[in-house]
Amino acid sequence: MKIATWNVNGIRARAVQLCDWLSRDRPDVVCLQEIKASPEQVPEACKLNEYDAYWHGAGGYSGVSLHVRKGAFDVPPAFSHPAFDMETRIVAADVGNLTIASVYVPNGGKDYAAKIEFLRSLAQWSRGLHEAGRELILCGDLNVARTDVDVHPRERKPGIIGQRPEERALFETLFDAHSVDVGRALHPDDDRMFTWWAPWRNLRQRNIGWRIDYVVATKSIASRVSECAVLADVGTSDHAPVMMTWTTDGPADALPVAESSASTQPGQIPLSFRHTA
Repeated sequence: MKIATWNVNGIRARAVQLCDWLSRDRPDVVCLQEIKASPEQVPEACKLNEYDAYWHGAGGYSGVSLHVRKGAFDVPPAFSHPAFDMETRIVAADVGNLTIASVYVPNGGKDYAAKIEFLRSLAQWSRGLHEAGRELILCGDLNVARTDVDVHPRERKPGIIGQRPEERALFETLFDAHSVDVGRALHPDDDRMFTWWAPWRNLRQRNIGWRIDYVVATKSIASRVSECAVLADVGTSDHAPVMMTWTTDGPADALPVAESSASTQPGQIPLSFRHTA
């Protein structure tokens, strides 16, 4: 099974590229962020018949969606968004005992306090799912470079948002004892594994970027992952897709794990839409 995430930076600008990519790699679950569209503005070409989808956008900045291939699981997905959601930044799907989430954490440049509160609430929500015995795959643009190795040396800047110690410390609470940063677990020594590049000076072509897009999975799932790759050849967004390949059954082999060992803010309740054509 393939689980993929991509910050498209505008679904209307990336509609053809999305269709081409899905046709090429055929992921079973697709999480999109920064769609910048209300459900009514989503291009018809993106409402693919083979997926159940939930479009969660308000027409301006932000917005997320979650797509589950029909028949990928024994039960159809039940879509929702948690109470701490703000600015259409998270949508989740329950399929049996598994929760999958598409998440777009605030950048923090305009409201750093809101970013910190969102990260805190996200970690609290994740912990609650695990304490309830559920498995979780959390995908998206989480807008924090986990460590210095996740930033090209030329882009490392003390105090810059996305690299601050308090962000990173809070980000680590997403993992605690229950979850794995799958990309880093599989590629612990890769210091050129980036997912975002500033759109100037050919930084993408030179691979001078940050890793801020992640697949985070419960350890029982991560133990069955064979790959988690950055698809840097896909699209013209400033982000690249990340795709995890997961064996859903069979014996679990230990995956080498490179990991460190509240009240919620009321959110806006925007227009959402489930497409099941």
